[in-house]
Amino acid sequence: MAKTITGAVVSTAMQNTIVVEVTRRVPHPLYKKLLKQTSRFKADTAGKTVKNGDIVVIVETKPISKGKHFVLQTITGNKEEKK
Repeated sequence: MAKTITGAVVSTAMQNTIVVEVTRRVPHPLYKKLLKQTSRFKADTAGKTVKNGDIVVIVETKPISKGKHFVLQTITGNKEEKK
């Protein structure tokens, strides 16, 4: 089963590639305080037009290149609209 991840687009500078930042809240192992943890994933756009700040859903796939293992599935909205 392929992973699906929702995150915000932070870079569209590369051709056919976007960088998606995913923020999750993880408890500290000893003190149990919730901490924010961010991860950045490169995803293939497959010809779709995406802007910085868009909220997108990406799906895991076989490696496309050295650092690109995800494909853009859908664009769900914009970060400014969520505020």
